[in-house]
Amino acid sequence: MQRILSLALLFITISFYGQSNVDLSYYLPNDVQYDNNIPMPKSIIGHEVGEWHITHDKLVQYMYALAQASDRITIENRGKTFEDRPLLLLKITSPANHSRLSTIKQEHVKATQIDNTDTNRPIVVYQGFSIHGNESSGSNAALAAAYYLAAAQGPKIDALLNNTVILFDPSLNPDGLQRFAYWANTNRSQNLNPDPNDREYSEVWPGGRTNHYWFDMNRDWLPVQLPESRVRIKTFHEWMPNILTDHHEMGTNSSFFFQPGIPSRTHPLTPKLNQDLTKQIATYHAKALDKIGSLYYSEESFDDFYYGKGSTFPDINGGIGILFEQASSRGHIQESVNGLLTFPFTIRNQFTAALSTLEAANGMREDILNYQHNFFKNARNEAKKEGKKAIVFGDEKDAARTYHMAEILKRHNIKFHDVKADFSVDGKQYKKGYSYIVPKNQNNTRLINAMFEKRTQFKDSLFYDISAWSFPLAFNLDYAETTTAEAGAEINDLKFKKGGVREKSNYAYLTEWHEYYSPKFLYQVLKHGIRVKTSQKQFKANGKSYDYGTLMIPAQNQSLSNEKLFKLLDKLAQESHISIDAVSTGLNDGIDLGSNNFRPLQLPKIALLVGDGMTSYDAGEIWHLLDTRYNIPVTKLDTKNFSRANLSRYNAIIMVNGSGLNEGNTKKLQSWIRDGGTLIGYRRALNYLNGKKFMKIEFKKPKLVAKNITREQRSNFRGAQVIGGAIFETNLDRSHPINFGYKNSTLPMFRNTTLFVKPDKNSYNNPIQYTKDPLLSGYISKQNLDSLSGTVPLKIGGLGRGKVVAFTDNTNFRAFWYGTNKLLMNAIFFREEL
Repeated sequence: MQRILSLALLFITISFYGQSNVDLSYYLPNDVQYDNNIPMPKSIIGHEVGEWHITHDKLVQYMYALAQASDRITIENRGKTFEDRPLLLLKITSPANHSRLSTIKQEHVKATQIDNTDTNRPIVVYQGFSIHGNESSGSNAALAAAYYLAAAQGPKIDALLNNTVILFDPSLNPDGLQRFAYWANTNRSQNLNPDPNDREYSEVWPGGRTNHYWFDMNRDWLPVQLPESRVRIKTFHEWMPNILTDHHEMGTNSSFFFQPGIPSRTHPLTPKLNQDLTKQIATYHAKALDKIGSLYYSEESFDDFYYGKGSTFPDINGGIGILFEQASSRGHIQESVNGLLTFPFTIRNQFTAALSTLEAANGMREDILNYQHNFFKNARNEAKKEGKKAIVFGDEKDAARTYHMAEILKRHNIKFHDVKADFSVDGKQYKKGYSYIVPKNQNNTRLINAMFEKRTQFKDSLFYDISAWSFPLAFNLDYAETTTAEAGAEINDLKFKKGGVREKSNYAYLTEWHEYYSPKFLYQVLKHGIRVKTSQKQFKANGKSYDYGTLMIPAQNQSLSNEKLFKLLDKLAQESHISIDAVSTGLNDGIDLGSNNFRPLQLPKIALLVGDGMTSYDAGEIWHLLDTRYNIPVTKLDTKNFSRANLSRYNAIIMVNGSGLNEGNTKKLQSWIRDGGTLIGYRRALNYLNGKKFMKIEFKKPKLVAKNITREQRSNFRGAQVIGGAIFETNLDRSHPINFGYKNSTLPMFRNTTLFVKPDKNSYNNPIQYTKDPLLSGYISKQNLDSLSGTVPLKIGGLGRGKVVAFTDNTNFRAFWYGTNKLLMNAIFFREEL
């Protein structure tokens, strides 16, 4: 009987939530009046806030309607996503402030650049919602928050808007938001079902968290590789907001989190006062959430270490970043340990936190304005002590990689100069046009330190994200301390090095493989049916030295005439920013051009395994790399379709981090390799490759024994053995095709796995090997560091006529690890020679 009664109550609850929806009053404060001339969301989008998941097109429609109806709001379309969705920004403040908004912005930014200022000006708050598309309560709360800011009446809202300029970003990830809204809405029942097993709460791969290319955009604030990131970073530096909020979701059985995070996990470059002010702001959140009876917590999880997150990036730029994490309904209603969790409830918490942030900004305005001013004043004093010190970075063989790192600096308003003339530091050559100099004595010297530093000592051993991101290491660029005496003119108009063919040849053309966009060039040449060979040895031609991997294109016996071949190569070289030399003889110092040490290359035909069992982040990074940088087509081959796919269409298949394939598909893949295919695997795929006998991999497995560790300490003890993301030094055999295009004998590599692979007994089978003391930057436990020493991040094996290439870690991490992208390209283009 009791069970029947419980089921009846559950049915009544479900029916209630299926048939009765909250209206806007559920969210809004009831102590103010609202302007009837301002349209409510339902009148524009056709449903109540929280009744359905807002689609991005409807969100845009409502924001434009508000801007048209309210003199408190202006709207700007700052650009578009990969899927051509607009990236909107609303500027919300009083009509009086709007009339002088450009002056307010100018005065606000000027206060970060001068030693004396006052606080008689508005505070600037950037409010961003749902950078993870399937954490959609943020963007849905933006509907109610924007309405409130436009429609609320009375002295309280007037004072807030007079004292505050709000940069309102209703959707940080439009493509992901749209993808998730489609999923949640198409699986919504009329009678809402809170059963976690319902399809509504289990998205199909890759889910709505990411952008079009499956990137987690909340890791891109510092690298700035994606279009969504680039517009918001431009806005950030144009306005220098005092507070930036980032609205997220977490597990369904949680409550609500607001910062500060765990105090010991704050980056040392972040001032203590930043955390003190964050804690003071937190009292406003607590008070507001207490008022509506919502549970919450603070300082028990998350951190402020990696500056590439939205809640941490402001901390190194004189602002205060605040993370909000709301327990997620992941649909419209779901069971949780705290009772039934409804979508409107999650929206209300986000809405409440958005308003409490503004209340805190208004109440603490002078203290926060003074903090930002003093942050930069103190930074300039630190910079002055650096005098004429500077950092030089570059690669004498690769202007494009140097360009792309300089591009990031430029996006962050960091000044840099050309080198006055070629010079050397510590045996490394820094050439004009291939190198830049960054003076340390500039306004955002702390950001420079954060981007260039190498750090191996830490207060805590647990990290929410990566512990190292040193940009010259990620780009594999030479860099050193120098002085501004070596600096030439400041670079204001950053441009690629001009490429092209130096002159026409009737014999052959040569180009080294060092430049970043050499693979882009090579693919296009092969696509046009032009014969290309690559050198297996170094040589000299016309007195110039050419390195391993140099491309040689004969002028004769091609499908094009000499004139057309010259014009095509010149065009492709310009597009790829590479220089091509013409030679008139095949007789060289070293191997001649007719030598068998020049090996023919074939057009790659690439498939990338995606779908269930594969990690979408890793797959997206490779898709993005091939598609947007190298213009190389790649077939995204879903694992569910693998059994019926014709694999003979491909000569290279990439398997990213994941669990592998079922038994039938495994046999099919092995047969394809035996017939001459090349399989390239990453990370946990190595366990699959070893277990299914694609290749033999011998792992080194450290024994972990907990001594004097209490039950309370157990989680931290285990967490300390995780390599969250650090940078390690490897030695290269530059004569091996996997390393063609690298000029140095060492290579920094990113690692976030504990897959330690023993080296082969024959040294020539270890083309990349970790050094004896490999840690360059980041955290790793002593036990893991000892295990890593001398191991290899790469194994290459044969299976029949084909090859298996296995990387322990991701060489294409988050699109900013330019320095190791070429390893994948070498595995693809030089697969026959590995």
